[in-house]
Amino acid sequence: MDTPAHRAPLTGTERVCHTVAVVLVTSGLFHLIVFAVDGGPWDGPVSWRKPFTFGVSFGLTLMALTWVTSYLRTGARPRSVLLMVFAADCVLEVGGITLQAWRKVPSHLDMETPFDSAVSMSLSVGGGVLVVLLTSFAVSAFRNRPGGPVGMPSAIRAGFALLLVALASGAAMIARGVVLARTGHQEAAYRSTAPLKPLHGVSLHAVLVLPLLAWSLSHTSWSDRTKGRVVLAAVGCCTAAVVATGLRAALTY
Repeated sequence: MDTPAHRAPLTGTERVCHTVAVVLVTSGLFHLIVFAVDGGPWDGPVSWRKPFTFGVSFGLTLMALTWVTSYLRTGARPRSVLLMVFAADCVLEVGGITLQAWRKVPSHLDMETPFDSAVSMSLSVGGGVLVVLLTSFAVSAFRNRPGGPVGMPSAIRAGFALLLVALASGAAMIARGVVLARTGHQEAAYRSTAPLKPLHGVSLHAVLVLPLLAWSLSHTSWSDRTKGRVVLAAVGCCTAAVVATGLRAALTY
């Protein structure tokens, strides 16, 4: 059995990424309080839901990737560079969304003014950077078997595979929305993202949930065979959930 990489002392890059992740999650939770005080709609392109959900989601994803990539068999320097760029991109995305929420305007697909267009396009470019970074980690996970306790390699690979689904659905939302916005169909652009949001959300956090399960099982007295089966069952459940939401999106998109 491989020694879990996360038992080693945190590197400087990992400490920075964890700190940024905590700040992002805290920012998200703060905006939940703002929503409780200020009110307003929960759904729609302009709401306090967006800085809340994006802050928490990006923070958890950054924290998860910082931990999970410690099991990948990749060079320390390339991993550090990718993580630092990823952390900066997370700040860009959450910062832009939060700024627009306080300005009471949509953060994505908003081409109403030059400034709003600049913010929207910055978020789109940032999304493209995220796709490249996370795909690089996914390729590394499948090219060389990750380390870790029983079930961890399968959990990591499945988590990254499902994360790629989240990236694809996110890219599809942005691409279709930008086309509609550019052709003068602003309201249709905002509505066009709704069918893919459940698929995007369900597939996004498997890269945290599945490895966390494998890590938790490593602290039990269960046999290696049982641990492996539990992880595979969890992978099957996550995959089934993604397929179900994907079918629903295909029928309503």
